[in-house]
Amino acid sequence: MNAIELFAGGGGLALGVAAAGFKHEALVEWDTDSVAALRTNVSREGWPYGDWKIIHGDVSKYTFGQLESKVDLVSGGPPCQPFSIGGKHRAFDDARDMFPHAARVIREVKPRAFIFENVRGLTREAFKNYFQYIKLRLEFPEETIFENESWIEHHQRLEGLYSSNADVGLRYLVNTRVLNAAEYGVPQHRHRVFFVGFRSDVQQAWGFPNPSHSEEELLRAKWLTGEYWDEHRIAKRSRPELTAIERRRLERLPFANDTQRWRTVRDAIGNLPLPTSRLALSYQGHRFQAGARPYPGHTGSRFDYPAKTLKAGDHGVPGGENMLATEDGLYRYFTVRESARLQTFPDTYEFPASWTESMRQIGNAVPVDLAKVVADSVREALEESSPKVGGKRRKTATASS
Repeated sequence: MNAIELFAGGGGLALGVAAAGFKHEALVEWDTDSVAALRTNVSREGWPYGDWKIIHGDVSKYTFGQLESKVDLVSGGPPCQPFSIGGKHRAFDDARDMFPHAARVIREVKPRAFIFENVRGLTREAFKNYFQYIKLRLEFPEETIFENESWIEHHQRLEGLYSSNADVGLRYLVNTRVLNAAEYGVPQHRHRVFFVGFRSDVQQAWGFPNPSHSEEELLRAKWLTGEYWDEHRIAKRSRPELTAIERRRLERLPFANDTQRWRTVRDAIGNLPLPTSRLALSYQGHRFQAGARPYPGHTGSRFDYPAKTLKAGDHGVPGGENMLATEDGLYRYFTVRESARLQTFPDTYEFPASWTESMRQIGNAVPVDLAKVVADSVREALEESSPKVGGKRRKTATASS
């Protein structure tokens, strides 16, 4: 099955989609350093996902009509600054809001399905109406906004179409959900909101995959069976003490379920050499970075739990973030390679830029394994459905994108 990736960034979503069996026809990214990272990896010997065509440019400047009826999936992560907690929260009034162009590409390409993701901040109460507007705009991509029409007026018009259940030509059935990557085998707490849509002629029921990993099973493996410590060869005298919070949770621990345990920082990076050692030189990007120190509310990730969310500032790592609270009571920054592992990038995937730029790319990425879980479920639904690429199209009034 064919796919195109918009707003590709450092490649986390694209890698997960490719690992799920989709073949990328093109990836579009405007950031020079991110494009360099993509090209570095695609050109290396042994790259397993075919010849990715990487377009260095702004999605808003490109049209994709030539790919109509040729693409099964469109995926991407429209820039999240308009909705992030660290941003100015301007949403539609922010020129960096690329959701209108995501809808335009859907209108031009008419894929059988799409996957878009963004930060959890988009689901905050302050953005409630705009969140619903994005969903409706993706559901009715041919119902474009008219010149001089406000997004609020456009939203009202789309709500009317939705409630009337009218035959409006190209339409998608859209599901949204906030997923915590830790519940899907990623060694990091990372909440992302996903928009997954299927073209209305794809007659296949679909829902988000159920969580596969849980805190309950991690607690059980640590403090009831001890298999977590045994697996990591941690002697009893060297194990951390049971915390009061863990004790209370153990007292309410339900019966075992069919999930696996949360993956931890130790699971992800425990077999890497210390970044200050000479052995670290054999791993790309595994170099010690000085300057880490805690701030109130920013006290680093614990070794035996999933990491806190890796974050990306305008210039790399925000103060007090992306740190490991070491077992000797000190703090240090995660290296680029450790951060990549926490985002489930393979060790063969390189980030050739500086530490700050590489950490920005990694901090903005979707965990590869989370992307694969979602893309796997979409591919399975498409394989079980009968309609092929190409959908019904009708003419609409002249409008801007």
